Amino acid sequence: MVNPRATDDDLTAKARIRNAAMDLFAQYGDERVSLREVAAKAGVQLGLVQYHFKTKAGLRDAVDQLVVDHFAQTIAEVPSDGTPAEVVAARDEAVRDMLERTPAVVDYLRRAMLEPSETRHHLLDTLITVTRNEIAVMRDAGLASTERPESIQVVWVLVRQLGELLLQPFIDAVWERVAEPGDTGKPTLSLKVMG
Repeated sequence: MVNPRATDDDLTAKARIRNAAMDLFAQYGDERVSLREVAAKAGVQLGLVQYHFKTKAGLRDAVDQLVVDHFAQTIAEVPSDGTPAEVVAARDEAVRDMLERTPAVVDYLRRAMLEPSETRHHLLDTLITVTRNEIAVMRDAGLASTERPESIQVVWVLVRQLGELLLQPFIDAVWERVAEPGDTGKPTLSLKVMG
């Protein structure tokens, strides 16, 4: 897989700016980060950020696209041979592995999904579109049911792939506050979507 997040030495200034923005937006939220702060983190002048992305909205769209590209590349690399259950499991596992390797993507997704605003709906809408497209491909290949509504399948896929990622930190935080000395077996999250 081509790593959309290569080392800074391997990246163009535009990619360094985008990656710096993802890191800062993930940590503080895009509303609290200025283009000047992004430029400083990327090691470029403010004018270069404005040249490449025009506005903060343009930069945010580029970061959203980077996140979507991570998902799309990961899923595209999973072979489609095997039973439907095997293909689905392999795709979910590939997404989990990608997210473990890209903590900035995880942090960005958490902030974007758990602090939604009108400006954040673009990322969710794009992830839904990617998921719909993948479901259509799987349906055409006989790897996904055509009996269930596509809308339910979209929810199932996104909850399977993102639900634990988004909610496990909540469980961890609660556990840290309630666990008694000697308590073992911190709870983990398992999600099931009904419908």
